[in-house]
Amino acid sequence: MKFLVDQDVYFITIESLRKKGYDVLTAKDIGMQRASDEELLDKAKELGRILITRDKGFGALVFLKYRKTSGVILLRMSPEEIDNVHRELFRLIEEQTFENLKKLFCVVESDGYRIRRIPETEI
Repeated sequence: MKFLVDQDVYFITIESLRKKGYDVLTAKDIGMQRASDEELLDKAKELGRILITRDKGFGALVFLKYRKTSGVILLRMSPEEIDNVHRELFRLIEEQTFENLKKLFCVVESDGYRIRRIPETEI
């Protein structure tokens, strides 16, 4: 699986994904640490990567502005919840295929995850 990770995601999360063998690019790796949410979402789609973020604003882009995407995973966590959120993140990744995740907006919390299909229309 290939991911593009927003600048707000904890370094320990990035390292955990890499240790498990996932292909992870960060916004900083590609010089987009100061990019707008729209630009980052577009870049993830262009690269065929699922965006991982902690920024709730991506939900509005996907569901209110119908911005096209190649999948979003929103991590809802504080430093105290990292281990539990990582457990749920890896459970999500293991239970879903890459192609399926590319069609979903997923919210991962310490006690589970929720998935919602991304609308196929764009304004």
